[in-house]
Amino acid sequence: MARKPPSPPSDSRPSGRRPAAATDRKGPPRPAKGPGKPGGKPGARPARTAAPTPAEGASPDGDRIAKVMARAGVASRRDAEKMIAEGRVRVNGKPIASPALNVTARDKVEVDGKAISAPEPARLWLYHKPSGLVTTTRDEQGRRTIFDALPEDLPRVMTVGRLDLKSEGLLLLTNDGGIKRRLELPSTGWLRRYRVRVKGAPKDEDFAALREGITLDGETFQPMQVTLDRQQGANAWATVGLREGKNREIRRAMEAVGLSVNRLIRISYGPFQLGQLKAGEVEEVRPKIMRDQLGLEAETPPPAKPVRRVRKPRNS
Repeated sequence: MARKPPSPPSDSRPSGRRPAAATDRKGPPRPAKGPGKPGGKPGARPARTAAPTPAEGASPDGDRIAKVMARAGVASRRDAEKMIAEGRVRVNGKPIASPALNVTARDKVEVDGKAISAPEPARLWLYHKPSGLVTTTRDEQGRRTIFDALPEDLPRVMTVGRLDLKSEGLLLLTNDGGIKRRLELPSTGWLRRYRVRVKGAPKDEDFAALREGITLDGETFQPMQVTLDRQQGANAWATVGLREGKNREIRRAMEAVGLSVNRLIRISYGPFQLGQLKAGEVEEVRPKIMRDQLGLEAETPPPAKPVRRVRKPRNS
């Protein structure tokens, strides 16, 4: 899902150099142990087998190819593995069928005949998604997507999770497939908080079932944190926190206790806050904050100051 080709992240990559052979050591060579190979001179060293190239077998150097593709912004690791299984990926001109392969900067990786870009530093943005946009690259029904509304100077980005058509608020964007996967993993367990407006005048006890966890159509929802905030005319506002992101989870859960959601705003995703970001605005997370929160190693940072961007309407 993307606007422009990413400038991929850059981890420190292994140099790809092989360890020096024993004959490169200073001083006289060590005497060989054992009788050596049959028919050879006593004590002769066995012949070395040539190390496999990345296209022929796994190399101890570098990173797994799915990780490299994800960090180059091609796709998530899972989608990269699917591309490999479909025969769409070549390494040094040879098609590969398994993601169990390490590649280095020396190797040429192609997807659908096009070489992938070298990784750029990982980056993360906060985006205030307005209601009425679909969180997908393209929509079969022709509806407007978030990628139609993002600033044109933003590099190729992927969304971390989704917000449905009518939902609004904080949506994280990244140019790095590895970060996307890390943020979406259920094991991360980051709390996602929402401001929810429901029709009617509920009481605090009406949310008891949601706090305990419910099962709908065979699908179990984990316990939610629900706080009834205030009544506003014919509607009530509540704050809901959850640690998973199942499809339309809050809307479905509220319907199960007899309440209809007419507005839903995500206000935080783990440590990242919507704050005062206005609808349609994008703000980059400072590199140090991103590294600290995600436990990443320091790398060459992009411009340090976060920049807010608002998409300018195109001239018709």
